[in-house]
Amino acid sequence: MGLLPVDKPVGPTSHDIVNRARRALGIRRIGHTGTLDPFASGLLLLCVGAATRLAEYLDILDKEYEATAVLGRGTTTDDRLGETVFASEAWKALDPEAIATALGDFRGTTLQVPPAYSAKKVGGEAMYHKARRGEVVELPPVEVRVASVELLEVTLPEVRFRLRCSTGTYVRAIARDLGTALGVGAHLSELRRTGIGRFRVSDAVPAEALADPARVAAGWIPPLDALAHLPFVEVDEAGVLALVQGRALPHPDAGAAGPVAVVHDGALVAIGSIRDDRLKPRKVFARA
Repeated sequence: MGLLPVDKPVGPTSHDIVNRARRALGIRRIGHTGTLDPFASGLLLLCVGAATRLAEYLDILDKEYEATAVLGRGTTTDDRLGETVFASEAWKALDPEAIATALGDFRGTTLQVPPAYSAKKVGGEAMYHKARRGEVVELPPVEVRVASVELLEVTLPEVRFRLRCSTGTYVRAIARDLGTALGVGAHLSELRRTGIGRFRVSDAVPAEALADPARVAAGWIPPLDALAHLPFVEVDEAGVLALVQGRALPHPDAGAAGPVAVVHDGALVAIGSIRDDRLKPRKVFARA
């Protein structure tokens, strides 16, 4: 098991890339840690084999993107694939300083209304299914965090920017809301995910190289390396056996919050949690 970073091209869906990897690797059990729209490119982290059980601990990592917004046209999908719902020529009077100021206002923790066409589920169904049927659902705003945002280039009506944000942040919605803030409307025309946590698209395997064993081997990330953002707890052989049997171990509660990676002899044994001076197994990967 392990992680395989893949550079998704524009066109295929994230699920298409998963299917390519299944065929190329001969492994059925493969998932990923965050969907990219078909018009977007960039980093997909594929979880292979038993590493699919690690996805929830990777999905929490911040995402980094480079994006292009086009001012003057709002769309149904908040991207270039949607139908026009608002148009304005007022972008011609904007200057880069005003755009930079408006973009900078997204920095920090804010409330964001997800796009109507999104994978976000309401009543157990993805929003894009409801939107395609013409159903109008008022989505409540959700809290998102933009750790950093940088204006890269202004070539009106296009605005290129880079940002790092929390999981669940829609860059399409940022483009939409940037247009609203400037009073001209906007949509997202290009999106590339360049990073997830410490992982970079520059180290990823191109999707067209998934059938190349050497390229795949070079990009492979062992489970323990994939969880480097978690605290590590070392255990001995007796501890491994106890965890495999589902038993908790005595361990000083040093204020650890959240999951910990349990390690023995340089390998991932389990994901656990420390509470009341006990290390309790949550997901066990070692065998008795």
